[in-house]
Amino acid sequence: MEGVEASSLIPAGNNIAVMAALFTIAGIGFLLEKTRIGALLTGTVWTILLAILASNLRILPFDAAAYDFVFAYFVPILIPLFLMKADLRRIIFETTRISAAFLICSVATVAGALLAGLLLDLGELEAAITGSLTASYIGGSVNFGPLVEQTGLAANEPALVSAIVAADHLASATYLAILAILPGIAWLARRFVTRDHTTGTVAETGETSANAATPLSLGLTLTFALLVVAIADFITQAIGIPGLRYVLITVLAVAPATLLPRQMARLHGGFELGVVLAFVFFGAIAAGANVADMISQAPMIMAFIAVLIAIHAVIMLAVGSIARLSLPEMIIASNAAILGATTAPALAAAKGWKDLVTPGVLAGVLGYVIGTPIALGIYWLVG
Repeated sequence: MEGVEASSLIPAGNNIAVMAALFTIAGIGFLLEKTRIGALLTGTVWTILLAILASNLRILPFDAAAYDFVFAYFVPILIPLFLMKADLRRIIFETTRISAAFLICSVATVAGALLAGLLLDLGELEAAITGSLTASYIGGSVNFGPLVEQTGLAANEPALVSAIVAADHLASATYLAILAILPGIAWLARRFVTRDHTTGTVAETGETSANAATPLSLGLTLTFALLVVAIADFITQAIGIPGLRYVLITVLAVAPATLLPRQMARLHGGFELGVVLAFVFFGAIAAGANVADMISQAPMIMAFIAVLIAIHAVIMLAVGSIARLSLPEMIIASNAAILGATTAPALAAAKGWKDLVTPGVLAGVLGYVIGTPIALGIYWLVG
């Protein structure tokens, strides 16, 4: 860590300064989104680009304990903040379409991995690398860990695993920015069914005297989010199945929203607070993208990931259009596939697609279920 600290203006060990920088970048993203030109990219994209720029200009470190804090604590809290008003009785239809979109995206990932393997030679470790990246891009990093363990990469090639993770960081941040831009491409948007995704039940549609956040409502909102995560963690530790963490967080968050919608409706400000934390989360992801190291250490892996994701994007957009799914539905499903259940609801919230927040989480959870077995199948097939 010392080397990283010395190479950045803000030392990695200065947790408060690093966190302040992340919040500053998020704040600038919000401000730029309010300008005429800035709105073309959206605050999400600005946050990602600014964080990549800050770390590669050595203002921020590439690795820091503050980033780990964001990943460990902000990410699980985001889900209950976004889902505390998600009445499942009103979103079942949307969830069905997102599930279909996610399955399309999963097939697109498999096709991308196999075609990338045909186009590029990764040597004797090609099967292990292909399987591991397939796992990562059907549900996110939750599936990546089991694959590098089962394929032997973690034990035998730790440096290669680190290179793959770093390349994945850069690719994920870049792809997230691309997904955020897609709705603004008129040529593409015209080829999809148009649906209004802004009228959801996960947040207030506007601040009025009746739904404005108060110290009491914010306190209760944070209490609810923390209790949901704490109870979910207690259960997963008790039963010894940590992979169920986000499933349980989702269930515990949506159960009160579905069973007690009137009572939960009195808690205001959670959605807005979640969006702020989501922007900080995007910044922490992007700050870890060391462009110079990726170019020098893992060019072939970067090329493999680029081909895989490009094919994934082309297939998911083409099939999604034919299947008469909306562009936001395909974007959130693709986000859930490539980056997992955490960024999908965050992007949906940041874009104002309120009725896709809960489906985005559930699509990512579906990826946790099917990603590992599919990726193992690819590993055995390529091997």
